[in-house]
Amino acid sequence: MQWISRILSPSRPTDFSVLQTDLHSHLLPGIDDGVPDMNEALELIEALVEMGYRRLITTPHVSGERYPNTSAAIREAERATRDAIQKAGIPVEFRAAAEYMLDENFARLLKDNDLLPLDGQGRVLVEMSFLHPPLALNKYLFEMQGKGYTPVLAHPERYPFYHLKMEEYRALKGAGCLFQVNILSITGHYGPDVQQSALLLLRQGMADFLGTDAHRMRHAITLQAALRSGHLEKILTKYFFQNSAMN
Repeated sequence: MQWISRILSPSRPTDFSVLQTDLHSHLLPGIDDGVPDMNEALELIEALVEMGYRRLITTPHVSGERYPNTSAAIREAERATRDAIQKAGIPVEFRAAAEYMLDENFARLLKDNDLLPLDGQGRVLVEMSFLHPPLALNKYLFEMQGKGYTPVLAHPERYPFYHLKMEEYRALKGAGCLFQVNILSITGHYGPDVQQSALLLLRQGMADFLGTDAHRMRHAITLQAALRSGHLEKILTKYFFQNSAMN
């Protein structure tokens, strides 16, 4: 059996099949700063499948006036994209959630229970400004959990005010946050400071999920190059991530 042969003869991972699920991407055409049209959406989705993913949970931005996406609009775009995937014959489970900016708009959505979780366990992907954390951060996190949601903080390694500050990361963990680290951060795509913070979170066992945060085909090309180089071998074999448990 294939799984027995892998145990007896371990080899370098050549793809992301160990993760199975990508829970952070921007694959709905024209709805945010992700893919601009269906052609690139299908090209990027096919590339992710070729890299070993079997389930894609795409997460368009929901952010005040900049990306005022509603749950209904996201669901409509999800249906259109899924229909195109099926027509193209791409073998992947595809669904949409959202990446919520922690702002006043999010507070209203939370109050109305109008959130799109990543899975049936109520995990919700959230982000914050790269300039500073929201003043009401702890309030948002507390109220999310009071309503049965689990906050999953997108790319904690990318916020410059948290770089290498383990006390800040531990405080977020203590407030109930799960962490989703970008694979692109590990490759150095966002620069050495972000890469160093990502590796620190991995070494400290604080990275609960890995995500591509893929917006365009150039991100797929970077991920493919990292796989070919073996740069991600140690990460995918040494650390445990919860991606495969998403349902």
